[in-house]
Amino acid sequence: MSLTKADPNKQGWEDSEFPIVCETCLGDNPYVRMTKQPYGKECKICQRPFTVFRWLPGTNMRYKKTEICQTCAKVKNVCQTCVLDLQYGLPVEVRDKALSLKSEAPSTDINRQYFAQNLANKVDDGDVVYDKAKISPAGREMLKKLARSEPYYKRNRAHICSFFLKGECKRGDGCPYRHELPSDTDLTVQQNIKDRYNGTNDPVASKMLNRVRGSPSGSLVAPDDKSVTSLFVTGIEPDITQDDLKAFFYVFGDIKSIIVAHKTRCAFVNFVTRTAAEMAANKIAEVGLNIKGHTLRVVWGRPRPQGPKSNGLSKNKPIDLSTMQPPPPPSLVGDDKVKYPSQDPTSQGSSA
Repeated sequence: MSLTKADPNKQGWEDSEFPIVCETCLGDNPYVRMTKQPYGKECKICQRPFTVFRWLPGTNMRYKKTEICQTCAKVKNVCQTCVLDLQYGLPVEVRDKALSLKSEAPSTDINRQYFAQNLANKVDDGDVVYDKAKISPAGREMLKKLARSEPYYKRNRAHICSFFLKGECKRGDGCPYRHELPSDTDLTVQQNIKDRYNGTNDPVASKMLNRVRGSPSGSLVAPDDKSVTSLFVTGIEPDITQDDLKAFFYVFGDIKSIIVAHKTRCAFVNFVTRTAAEMAANKIAEVGLNIKGHTLRVVWGRPRPQGPKSNGLSKNKPIDLSTMQPPPPPSLVGDDKVKYPSQDPTSQGSSA
């Protein structure tokens, strides 16, 4: 028995040899070097001391370290650094809602130590805490559509220099932070690790869920052009037919036409009135669209492009064909020169 297990005050402390991290946080360098500090900090979830690892993912990257203990990471199957799912690379809130899971961990300090010790005993005994076999086909398909196929190493870049934004940074090339203007992806809300781990108040997860379901805060906002009465559906599988779409949309109003393109996996649903299209969009924003176990994404159709305006002339003005004369043939014009030998009737054979 180790000294840590023999000491009753240190029971449950974590002593590991390698962290549980995702491929993105580990970096693309196969020869990464890590520093290990036993019981360096307390876990930000269960508040128990654990072994802290620190490393540099690559060139021009920032140093990364583990934030939670391995017991909490195994319970949720997440990375110890970014607290994202190890299999799909998604936030916990997105994964749990797709799998219809509810967290049983206490969010307060009451019984938190007792709950963490019981989970650690289950992990040591080999019990499955996070069962992947419970995933439904619809949830699995939703996770596959949202999951990243390759590691996103840009997430490891250094933060933007705040002094550079103010025009006061004097370190130049020696500054460890980035000297560039922030983009839309950099303007993210600061989030608590506990909220990210428990799947609550996660702005990144909310944005991803809105993109999938097409909520009113996303792409299902009704356009200003009242002539738009069509909805664009993507994610159409070969087993989804025109009748399947009609069975869902006909309750909202009269349908003008439904066009399904299986090659591009999309479809257009054209309503007769704008009111029917808005009712369908609002319903999809609330409950989403799932047909035959496939999660479909719905957005508003685009307005028809208008051609360039003529210079003071009405495009509906009729053209008087009587004033237009066809050009005469070249052979009948006396002053014109013969351009081709075949147009000269007196020419016989080659003149060469």
